[in-house]
Amino acid sequence: MQKGQDALKAWKETIEDSAVVVAALNDPILSARADDLRDVGRRVLKIMVGAEDKADALPDKPVVVVARDLSPSDTVSFNKDFVLGFCIVNGGPTSHTAILARALGLPAIVSVDESVLKLATDSYIVINGSDGMVTFNPSPEELQAAEQERNTWLEKRRLALEQANAPAITADGHEVEVVGNAGSLADAEKALKMGAAGIGLLRTEFLFLERTTAPTEAEQYDVYRPISETMGKLPVIVRTLDVGGDKPLPYIEMQHEENPFLGIRGIRLCLSRPELFREQLRAILRAGQYGNLQIMFPMVGDIEEYRQARLMLDELELELKVPRIVAGIMIEVPSAALMADVLAKEVDFFSIGTNDLTQYTLAMDRGNSLLSARQDGLHPAVLRLIAKTIEGAHKHGKWAGICGELGSDPYAVPILIGLGIDELSVTVPSVPLVKAQVRDLKYSELQPLAQQALECSTAHEVRELVKKTLNM
Repeated sequence: MQKGQDALKAWKETIEDSAVVVAALNDPILSARADDLRDVGRRVLKIMVGAEDKADALPDKPVVVVARDLSPSDTVSFNKDFVLGFCIVNGGPTSHTAILARALGLPAIVSVDESVLKLATDSYIVINGSDGMVTFNPSPEELQAAEQERNTWLEKRRLALEQANAPAITADGHEVEVVGNAGSLADAEKALKMGAAGIGLLRTEFLFLERTTAPTEAEQYDVYRPISETMGKLPVIVRTLDVGGDKPLPYIEMQHEENPFLGIRGIRLCLSRPELFREQLRAILRAGQYGNLQIMFPMVGDIEEYRQARLMLDELELELKVPRIVAGIMIEVPSAALMADVLAKEVDFFSIGTNDLTQYTLAMDRGNSLLSARQDGLHPAVLRLIAKTIEGAHKHGKWAGICGELGSDPYAVPILIGLGIDELSVTVPSVPLVKAQVRDLKYSELQPLAQQALECSTAHEVRELVKKTLNM
């Protein structure tokens, strides 16, 4: 508006500029919210021009929603009592539809072949959220089998919620910590209700978005302290600012990069902006005195990056006269996984970010919908890096956890436990189900299964191995 543009054009450009910044974030959950922002922008534009926002009404009976894509406003308009699941051509595991489905406990298949759009309304379809299988026009026998499987799963979920506070200990006595991923105080409160043993990933990027100046130490402290107090003695692992250099925040001046996803992002960005970094570390250290906050540095590629960050922490601890805080790193790049035994001599823990580790290992952009079906964290190459990370951590008495989507994959959980993972940090709604699955497994049977998985050739072979061995 200040540049003399009309209101419609100014609004559209402002929304798009903000969406581009959000899309550039390194966290897949947060970056996928760019579509949410654009959707809000479109709805406001309709109001500004006086257009009616008409939405196709769903039948008043149970349905599977089939579409090329769904906007946030589409999904919130549905009667959730009549939605059995989603079958979507576009999108990925971090899309709005996928996140909503997980929150509602509904199956969602994304990146489906376009042929699904040719299905006639009221025709039958069976979708399996566990293995991604879609059956068009199923036979009566297939329908009956699917209905029985669905009822079994619903009962399993009911029991899992009922026993949410029971510990995650395998049938033969091996304990695994199951914690939640969070981005707000509300998430932390819900995690407690769902039986989480802590917060394994507290995202902080939301504090730095949609503003023209960096958040002050006081502003950050006012957010971290209530979360720390809410969780009490339970650990809350705070991930420091994790944004990229391709579309930097307005108050961070950065040079153009030809390949920003391999450039100044994560810990590299923080170390290049020490004053910004110190403000966040000070806020965390101060808020940590009211609970059990710990720190996790993202995108660490070598020991020097960790040492620089740890040195800053040590200096601030002396300045603030607070005890030494536990500080670990995310394992997201292959170099860190391969050097895990060296890193473990100095870091306090590892948290494996399987979303990025899979992307960098398989050289597949996780934002590319054409490749989304092949971006599977159960690929043996990724599993070998996970195994090496766990081995390196345990060699020096440190723990290793998972904080990516793989942690709540029912086919991955047995393999991860068999490899010796100590912690699974998952979406809050998934906590009870993951804990229930852990209780149904035997650690002694999972160790040889995991070793077999490492010898497989493809992710599909790994999934088939788990399915056959555990009768899934």
